Formats: sequence, structure tokens, C-alpha cells
Amino acid sequence: MNKQIGSIIPRPSRPNMVGDGFRVFNFIPGGIGQQRISPFLMLDFAAEHNFSPSERERGVDVHPHKGFETVTIAYKGSVAHHDSAGNSGVINPGDVQWMTAGAGILHKEFHEKEYSRKGGPFEMVQLWVNLPKKYKSEAPHYQALTAEGMGKVKLADNAGQVNVIAGIFNGVKGPAQTYTPVNLFDIKLNKGGEVSFSVPEDHNTALLVIDGTIDVNGQSAPRHSFVLFENQGEDITIRGWENSVVLLLSGTPIDEPIVSYGPFVMNTQEEIYQAIRDYQHGKFGVL
Repeated sequence: MNKQIGSIIPRPSRPNMVGDGFRVFNFIPGGIGQQRISPFLMLDFAAEHNFSPSERERGVDVHPHKGFETVTIAYKGSVAHHDSAGNSGVINPGDVQWMTAGAGILHKEFHEKEYSRKGGPFEMVQLWVNLPKKYKSEAPHYQALTAEGMGKVKLADNAGQVNVIAGIFNGVKGPAQTYTPVNLFDIKLNKGGEVSFSVPEDHNTALLVIDGTIDVNGQSAPRHSFVLFENQGEDITIRGWENSVVLLLSGTPIDEPIVSYGPFVMNTQEEIYQAIRDYQHGKFGVL
């Protein structure tokens, strides 16, 4: 049975600037309740935008995270990141940075130096994935997932390719290790290409149409739209009417309270107060 579509949400009319380097359109929460789309807490889409050359790297300076994971998916452009645990790295096109903030960390991210000097197209997605209560105190750590290390599935009839970031597609497992069941598929379809697959009925499931116009389970979804599915049915068929790029996200809901305050996501208000105290007292380290 086809997975039923609940709504097809157009791109917001205006972007928000996160720092001075990330021009994003917010889809989650963006009017979607966080429990409705659990375990996903936030999705910011930095739709393709040309940045002019700059000797000063644009981005977001030091900020804290606690209680969840950040997933940054690079399509165009490059980002350099640093944290209070001494980690640093660069995310290039096709790479994914999966950061488990857990017990708390300080982080900063900027356009990579050479990209900044040259300028050019920039396109990324940042997704926040919740952690169950029992994992919110995990030691912070990273998974640096390279383009070469993704699970790759070539589709029949030259339809395109699926890069499996997390979960399993056609028997191919993605490299990301997750605390709860999550599928994250980067789907690239050639013009006229079609792909069909199944997602568990109980998964909260959505598609972000990054490029092209697609047909999904018989309904048209234009470029930069967000397709939110109901928890009915399992089967999804996507057809690209032109060369298309689609990000599928699905996951088992975490049946726990969500209490958030900026970059802190916990289960109770008291835990939020404690997170703020820990941050103020330097327990997230120094950056």
C-alpha cells in the first residue's frame, strides 16, 4: 500500500540568515509539530545561493549544543568546523558531518577558507535529530562520513543513484550509526528516472525536493518543496520529470516529552535550566 501524503509544503517565501554564512529556509518545525515529525527536530535548507569571494570566512561563531545530534549534508560549497573537544574538519560536496552533541559541546562552523576566497554556489541541509533521554548524556563525538564512504545503489535503466547515509536501501547499509532507527537517503534521479522502495508504516517520513520537479505516489512536488507523509502505508515511488535531487528522511518516533530552548533539547524544563547552568559554568569546554 502506498504511503499516504499528508501535505506538500512550498518553500517559505523568505530565508533566514544563520550567522552570516547560512541563508536557510526552515521546514522543521516550520509549522510542523516536533512530536509529529519525531525524531527530527529541525531542518534548515540552505538552498543554492552564490556567495561572492571573501577574504573573511562567513559562518556561525561559537555556540553550544546539548541533548541531540546535528547532521550537515553538503551538496555545494565547503564548510570548516571546530569544537571544544579539539575536533576539526572540512565538509565537502557529498560529505556528511554527523555530530552527537550529547552531554554538551561548543561548536563553530564557517565557509572553508579556499571556498570563501573563490566564492560560488553553496547548498546544504542541516538536520537536528533527537536523542532518547537515556542517551542525552553521551560523550560528544563525530561521524565524519565522506562521499566515497556512502552506501551507493545504482538504479536500473540509468534511472539514477541513491546514496545511503543512514538506514538500509535495497540491502545496502549507510555508514551512519544512529541511536534510534533512522533512514536518510540522498536520491539523485535522471530525467524520467523512477525509484520505488518501502518505509515502515510507523516511521515519521518526509521528502525534501532539493532540485527538479518530481512525482511522488502520483502527486507532483515542485523544486524546493517538502512532502510530509501520513503514517499509513509503506510504499513510495518517486519519478523525476527532470534531473532531480531528493532527500528522504524517516525514523521511528521517540515517545518522550520534548522541551527545547535554543540549542538545548531535553525532556523537562528543569533539565533545560541545568543545561544552561552547565553551559554558564564552562562544562561544555572552551573554544
